[in-house]
Amino acid sequence: MKLISWNVNGIRAAVGKEFLKQFAEMDADIFCLQETKAQDDQVKEALSNLNGYHIHSNSAEKKGYSGVCTISKQPPLSVTYDIGILEHDNEGRVLTTEYDNFYLVNVYVPNSGDGLKRLEYRAEWDIAFAQHLSSLRGKKNVIVTGDFNVAHQAIDLARPKENYNKTSGYTQVEIDGMTHILSKGFTDSFRFVHPEKVQYSFWSVRFGARPKNLGWRIDYFLVDERMKENIKEAFILDQEMGSDHCPIGLVLGKT
Repeated sequence: MKLISWNVNGIRAAVGKEFLKQFAEMDADIFCLQETKAQDDQVKEALSNLNGYHIHSNSAEKKGYSGVCTISKQPPLSVTYDIGILEHDNEGRVLTTEYDNFYLVNVYVPNSGDGLKRLEYRAEWDIAFAQHLSSLRGKKNVIVTGDFNVAHQAIDLARPKENYNKTSGYTQVEIDGMTHILSKGFTDSFRFVHPEKVQYSFWSVRFGARPKNLGWRIDYFLVDERMKENIKEAFILDQEMGSDHCPIGLVLGKT
């Protein structure tokens, strides 16, 4: 089974570029999108040419903001929106689809923002989200994917010293939040397969960061540790253009 995840930075803008061609070429069994920046009806319209796929989306109350979408070849057994906590459930950040052997949680984690204005909220969100995942794991294996808005280790960003505790995405608060999520029984699939590989999934649109590869790895597939032996491949498609992020992938096989 092949899974792809991509923060597309606006699904309508992405479709106006090469997204549909890229989607067909990647040929994933399940494709997760973050930051669709569209309401559910707009997502449906943008993806109306994807015949034969099951499309579910969760949009923010605020128009043109946040939003996630999961596209699958097989229909999910169930679909759940958000995490059931009112203060965290108005930004369209979480979508859970259930399949035979696992829950797949598609997430767009809140950014701490310029000047770290939302850092305190982000810390609260991480704790609530970790609890949500822990609850799901009590029922079935869980895979979590999306834009986590944090580089977990120094190897995961080009300039760790310059950014540590100064820049959103690499503060100790955010690092600890990610560690806490992993402690609930998850394996970072890319690091499991590539313990020392330096590769990024996001580049700022400023300072010519992408051509210089001054990037961050903030997009993840976290796999339930009970399934980690099923991980066959974990990869980053950093040559794919169309967003300030690139797609990431996971291939699962039978043990």
